[in-house]
Amino acid sequence: MDLNNVLGVVLAGGKSQRFGQNKSQIKLQNRLMIDYILSEIINEFKEILVIANDPINFMQSEKISITEDFKSGLGPLGGVLTAMKWIKENDKKYKWISTFPSDTPFFSKKELKFFFKNIKITESKLFFIKSKKKRHNIFGLWSTDLIGQLETDLQRGERKVELWANSIGVKTVNIEHEDSDPFFNINTKEDLKKAIKMINNDKL
Repeated sequence: MDLNNVLGVVLAGGKSQRFGQNKSQIKLQNRLMIDYILSEIINEFKEILVIANDPINFMQSEKISITEDFKSGLGPLGGVLTAMKWIKENDKKYKWISTFPSDTPFFSKKELKFFFKNIKITESKLFFIKSKKKRHNIFGLWSTDLIGQLETDLQRGERKVELWANSIGVKTVNIEHEDSDPFFNINTKEDLKKAIKMINNDKL
């Protein structure tokens, strides 16, 4: 597919309640957590939008813009709608958004390229990555044609990505891995310790 039609979006607006502080701003091996994902996707897209509700630091690039959620408390679906609204309000021409979490330091462009290569774009308006029988709902490709339906459903009170995606008819791309999990995300301080071990090539 033509990545010129895709806006990269990093969802960093969560409250990080389980971790106790903004996860995107913690350091892992002297590097900000959010910069791990940004460095992997920066060269794959014309532009990247970071969605964050507090002032945050991240790698500097003319490609990267930042905005707040258009409305707080709507979870990841609110972040997706924020990105779609940003495209519309800024008169951008993107037809799709590709979403990423800010707390998965082992995801790489290798997985991203595989994801896009194996998408059958005519089959759906929404695609997620699946790995080891687990669907990763934040690693997604969303058609901007979904903006109306998403806004309506959020107004009705829908908050769960899982349920909303099922109602749309989401398709998945399966990505297998043998060694370190590229979808390992850091939710707690214990997860951070595990990530440090993984970086040091220690077995968990």
